[in-house]
Amino acid sequence: MHRIVIALLAALDAFLAAAVGVAVIAAPLALFWATGFAGDWAALWPTTGAIWQLGHLVPFDVHVPQALLTLTGISEDAAHFTLSLAPLAFAAGVAVFSARSGTRAARNGGWVTGVVSGTLVFAALAALVHLTSRSTVVASETWQAALFPALVYAVPLLIAAIVEAWREGDGGIVDRLHDLVDESPVVWNELPALAARGLGIVLASFIGLGALGVLVTLVLHGGEMIALYQSAQVDLWGAILLTLAQLAYLPTLIIWAFAWIAGPGFTVGVGTAVSPAGTHLGVLPGVPVLALVPEGGSVWLLALVLLPIAAGALAGWSMRSRYADVIGRDEPFLPRLVLLLTVSGLAAGVAAAAASLASGSLGPGRLAEVGPHPGWVALAVGIEVLIGAGVLLLSPRRAEDFSTGDGRRFDDDAADEHDDDPDGVLSALARERVDGLGPARDHPES
Repeated sequence: MHRIVIALLAALDAFLAAAVGVAVIAAPLALFWATGFAGDWAALWPTTGAIWQLGHLVPFDVHVPQALLTLTGISEDAAHFTLSLAPLAFAAGVAVFSARSGTRAARNGGWVTGVVSGTLVFAALAALVHLTSRSTVVASETWQAALFPALVYAVPLLIAAIVEAWREGDGGIVDRLHDLVDESPVVWNELPALAARGLGIVLASFIGLGALGVLVTLVLHGGEMIALYQSAQVDLWGAILLTLAQLAYLPTLIIWAFAWIAGPGFTVGVGTAVSPAGTHLGVLPGVPVLALVPEGGSVWLLALVLLPIAAGALAGWSMRSRYADVIGRDEPFLPRLVLLLTVSGLAAGVAAAAASLASGSLGPGRLAEVGPHPGWVALAVGIEVLIGAGVLLLSPRRAEDFSTGDGRRFDDDAADEHDDDPDGVLSALARERVDGLGPARDHPES
């Protein structure tokens, strides 16, 4: 496909991703303005733009008007604060859009063009939203308003494009890198695919554990959450908007729940701590979703760290099994050690990034620090994956583990194979037939 067409398609994807996000926010707000809120319609777009930017990690300086302070009785000390805790549902939706765009650009043979075009268009749209939705209540830096949404779009776009180019070929730099890996000994050239497999299993397990943690706390504390809804004394539209706002923070809560399961936990204000070992909380805002925060802890709950270790063990078992399919009984120790360190290091890095995205400021005073600590979460996850995957990757195998269905062992099969195929041609072809380890690579023309 021609590069101009690829660039136009990538630009269209970026435009749709931004437009859908804005529409998802504007639609319920417009209904609220029309039916349940006697406010100035001129404030609708600034409110929409501010929420959209916050969902794309743009921090805000909030200045509460004096009239509102007088009406609500809020202290003067709370008139100015930073709001940076992002509702990650918007960023997650954009990531899905951009990953699909990157995959398509790579399949069409122009992933670099697609990444550059999509990123520039999304950055321009983010800057446009910022410049047209300014208000006296919330303010953000222009460079942050353009850069942070662009990164939210560009990072999954680039990752998906490179992964697809690695799988299918791009006729360029990714193919040259892939060829260098293929030319290395077989004990090494399978490590990138195995590391990707292991990391994918670990991350999927972590998301599942976090979602399960949110579900369990919802079942246990659902009554308290309903009581907070009732105490808020909001009408139907207010309850709907409050629920939608809390759903936008669902990915954030999933990361909090996993940080709690992994051990470090999280904070809900300066000087607070929520972890399996114990909980120390002050007065919390009357937001219904905060009823899900565990109120206590126990040393017995520290046994929950076995769940992330089990996720690492599952990844280690999968990688070891696939590695044995290719290598046979001769499994050198050093490549397995490198694979273990790579997966545990990448898992720790992703955990740190997720904890950073799920942390920030939620209001004035004590609420200036909310969320998990990236460093502690990364350390805990790295150690847990290292232990779980290490047990399966580095432990010696018994001879029975290498036996085939006909009672012969891998070393016997390898000896017969080398007798009939001294050049090793059939062995190489057999390795390529293993699913996902030797895909045919096309080199599309630019």
